[in-house]
Amino acid sequence: MNELKVLGACPLDCPDGCSWVVTVRDGKAAGLRGNPGHPYTRGALCTKVNRWLEQAERPDRILYPLRRTGRKGEGRFERIGWDEALGEIADRLERVVAEHGGEAIWPYWGTGTLGYVQGLEGNAGRRFFNVLGASAHHANICSAAGNAGLDHTLGSPGGMDPEDLAHSRLIILWGTNPLTTGHHVWKFVQAARREGAHVAAVDPVLTRTAAQADEHLAPLPGTDAALALGLLNVVVGLGAQDEDFLERRTLGWPEFRARIAEFPPARAAEITGVPAERIVALGERIARTRPTAIRATQGLQRHGGGGAALRTLACLPGVTGDWARRGGGLTFSTSGHVRLNREALYRDDLRPGPVRTLSMSRIGRGLLEVDDPPVAALFVIAANPAASAPHQGRVRQGLAREDLFTVVLEQFPTDTTDYADIVLPATMQHEHADLHEGYGHLYLTWNEPAVAPPGECLPTTETFRRLARRMGLAEPALQDSDEELAEQALSSGHPWLAGITLDRLRKEGFVRLAVPEPFLPYAEGFPTPSGRLEFVSGRAAAAGLDPVAGYTPPAEVTDPVRAARYPLALISAASHHFLNTVFGGNDELRRRAGGPVLRMHPADAAARGLEGGRRVRAVNDRGAFEAVLEVTDRVRPGVVATTKGHWAKFSGGANANAVVDERDTDLGGGPVFHDTRVEVEPAG
Repeated sequence: MNELKVLGACPLDCPDGCSWVVTVRDGKAAGLRGNPGHPYTRGALCTKVNRWLEQAERPDRILYPLRRTGRKGEGRFERIGWDEALGEIADRLERVVAEHGGEAIWPYWGTGTLGYVQGLEGNAGRRFFNVLGASAHHANICSAAGNAGLDHTLGSPGGMDPEDLAHSRLIILWGTNPLTTGHHVWKFVQAARREGAHVAAVDPVLTRTAAQADEHLAPLPGTDAALALGLLNVVVGLGAQDEDFLERRTLGWPEFRARIAEFPPARAAEITGVPAERIVALGERIARTRPTAIRATQGLQRHGGGGAALRTLACLPGVTGDWARRGGGLTFSTSGHVRLNREALYRDDLRPGPVRTLSMSRIGRGLLEVDDPPVAALFVIAANPAASAPHQGRVRQGLAREDLFTVVLEQFPTDTTDYADIVLPATMQHEHADLHEGYGHLYLTWNEPAVAPPGECLPTTETFRRLARRMGLAEPALQDSDEELAEQALSSGHPWLAGITLDRLRKEGFVRLAVPEPFLPYAEGFPTPSGRLEFVSGRAAAAGLDPVAGYTPPAEVTDPVRAARYPLALISAASHHFLNTVFGGNDELRRRAGGPVLRMHPADAAARGLEGGRRVRAVNDRGAFEAVLEVTDRVRPGVVATTKGHWAKFSGGANANAVVDERDTDLGGGPVFHDTRVEVEPAG
């Protein structure tokens, strides 16, 4: 028996960016585990990725090109060959460009893989679409609002090294549930606790993580910035601000101090629903505890004021001076520290001229309302918008257009593939090469292909190399190999990439960025226009926004007219068993997840005469979805909670995104999944 170990990386949209080891026996993938030598992964994978090899062997895996034979949405296809598929795609694209111009093509990348070669960050497919002059794709669905908010305050979304949470003495887990989504950070939280650290959780729901914390505060969704300002009001009232740090390292402290004065605990309590005495107690703890760290993730910023929320949270360690301390500050996404040569990957210079940008989270509008030119061809790559995008009814209406030519590169028959004209079979992670970061740590990871692809599956890069040749596109960059793409990404020359080469990554599997140790990211100043942490942002003022960091209310949750009609605020957080919709078709994980559940406080259930265990319908004027009701005080009054990731085809035809609006956040143009109101009634 011939056995070898192949180092790779988990490709999924999770901050942990795990390094893994594939055991290959006689050419077959026989085992998978977390890499025990990786300082962040430490040998463990999550409950979802532990089933990766089983996922790859699912009987419904797409192994050959397919052509639609039924109506859009029915999911009926026939097998065709690659030559036929590429010929049909080439012919249709040439006709679209001749009739409407290149901008009528929308390359819709998702987060099914975060690799710099095969995935979202820009591969040969992006170059291919640039040559055609296709519309640009705004990949905003995950972190856009938070990144923009942090950029206005810090100049970068980079933040502290999550491993340094082990040195914190107060950790605030704010709008994050790592025991479900990114559990590897928990070991550093636990290391801090062993040294006496206090852990507070801020979340409208008593999650797995919140239940393990020392205290839990449950604000109304989207009111986090008001809570942060209330806490700072207590800190400043006690004179616990770091005057030296404020004087030397910040801009606009007098204006921000005046803003803090507007949010005494009583007002913050009125806005957030958190009792004033709880705000005072945590504020006093922050005032006397150094270093204090905040861990925030994506759910926190998916509402109308999401950008302002992260902007204001990043100000808190600016007031206390914790940005200057190891174990202090805020961590949201470490991507800002990964200084790869993205421009060399994207090759936007290949565009024949300026192009419009279409928003990932507003695909319904893009397909139904954009008409100059209309979207005539849609390529969906590592995405499942029929299940994961807001205003699901509009998305499906757009995808059902008979005049829309849709190509989907996929591994499984998702809700979105059902609407495709052509489906192309894509490889899975252990079958292709890729370069990865983890946006929750400071390591680059190389994924070496461990086994040959099954059937006729191709890496995304190879698919577009072949399509470019079929269309006679002569640009040499369209034929760059996967290894060449990775080397171009590593070519930025930034000091933090010093010594990191493709050869080294392939030998070692992963390499830590060459950052200073200990890593205090803003020790030499902040990458803002002023070089300081900006409580007051000139860029915000230029954009017509409030220049002073503060609280922007969530538009729908705090709308009294809307609340009268739809009195319950909906949270649709990550599932313990799915990662977005990636595992939504896995039979075993679907069994464990148990179907959609809607959690409701006993007082809200009693007011509606609803009983636990019954099917209910959450509804508003955009749509509805069904779930089994769970009556529990783990959800605060006025809030109902469910999980995302369920495929609509297995959930009665709709999931929670049926009731979410196509609307942008205050900064960054992000989506507003957690800025949604519904009423709940018995199902049919």
